[in-house]
Amino acid sequence: MVLSHQDGVALFRSSAPYINAHRGKTFVLMLGGEALQHENFPHIIHDIALLNSLGVRLVLVHGARPQVDERIALRNIPPRFSHDKRITDNGTLECVKDAAGSARAHIEALLTTGLPNSPMHGAQIRVCSGNLVVAKPAGVRDGVDLDHTGEVRRIDVEGISDHLNDGSIVLLSPMGYSTTGEVFNLSHEDVATNAAIALKADKLIAFSSHQGIFNQSGKLLRTIERQQLEKLITDNEVEAEKTVLHALISSVTAGIPRAHCISYEVDGALLQELFTRDGCGSLVLENHYEQLRKATIDDVGGILALIKPLEESGALVTRSRERLEQEIEHFFVIVRDGMIIACAALYLFHEEKNGELACVATHQEYRGKHRGERLLDAIKQSAKEQDIEHLFVLTTLTSHWFLEQGFVEAKIESLPTSKKELYNFQRNSKVFQLPL
Repeated sequence: MVLSHQDGVALFRSSAPYINAHRGKTFVLMLGGEALQHENFPHIIHDIALLNSLGVRLVLVHGARPQVDERIALRNIPPRFSHDKRITDNGTLECVKDAAGSARAHIEALLTTGLPNSPMHGAQIRVCSGNLVVAKPAGVRDGVDLDHTGEVRRIDVEGISDHLNDGSIVLLSPMGYSTTGEVFNLSHEDVATNAAIALKADKLIAFSSHQGIFNQSGKLLRTIERQQLEKLITDNEVEAEKTVLHALISSVTAGIPRAHCISYEVDGALLQELFTRDGCGSLVLENHYEQLRKATIDDVGGILALIKPLEESGALVTRSRERLEQEIEHFFVIVRDGMIIACAALYLFHEEKNGELACVATHQEYRGKHRGERLLDAIKQSAKEQDIEHLFVLTTLTSHWFLEQGFVEAKIESLPTSKKELYNFQRNSKVFQLPL
């Protein structure tokens, strides 16, 4: 399609918000060996160069499976697999080194191109690679020694960040190195996912033979939440590359805000996905919609399920359903996708102008995102509105968290009279107070 002058101007102007949004962000691009062999790959390189010139921090992770297969065939080495992993013996490892090294050189050469009248003219891109991926052996699985096949042990975040800060594109191959001086054959999906997670990347973009993720009816799923995608996979109602799906889900589950699947066969797919409103592939993201509200009687079952593990560990006092139903008006909850993922309660002692913060709990899969602090803020606000001057809490296992929130340790004698009379000396809970 040939754009008119006005269409080109309009398209360029409409991309400005996306250019501003992406500048300074870190993207991990995942390309399998099949993408490197496709005739569209030089165009992908041109688009990568453009992203680099627009200030996007890029980590490019490439695979080399078909290239390894070719070399194994040429050397008459029988391919062996176990648990969907290649068994990398000494001969196969040499093929991996050869294929990965050749692929890396091919990419570096294309990124160095600067001929006049080409999209790369004047780009002067620096490409950095090296021993940035520390690996460990995959080991023996069901009696089968995978030999030199490995898994990612650690990503050199500091080293990669230094290169990105210098404006370089970081190139990672499907090989890792161990502290014992060994070389391991890795899957590029494993490298890309671990790199994105370790770097806390803003996006993981996976190139696939498919345009994106399709349902059984053949409809392209342009935007889909992780949990919806997992259900479709469980129900066998999705069409996409298995390894790509695993990388997308793993990265989003670990906190990567957005993961994309686009086709390496479509010219300009990367730019269209990033700089147009509708994109051209599939976007996988977590559902960030969460509601903090007062609990209702319908929340009793969800709260019980949430606090049960903490009751069993001794972190919380056991509450029966009957007691919780009677006290539900004291609770605040955070709800996500219809599931209660955090809760806390406020019990008032009006005469002493004290309030008890109790039953603070967050689901283990949703910790570390300041949900406890959000609940505490809601509790404090509610207490102030009811002329409460101090909050107190009894805890056995989480004293440091309360200290970090401004609580100070207090004596049992400081508790309201009715609470002091019920104090369980066998639990020996510590008392903390917070002035409001």
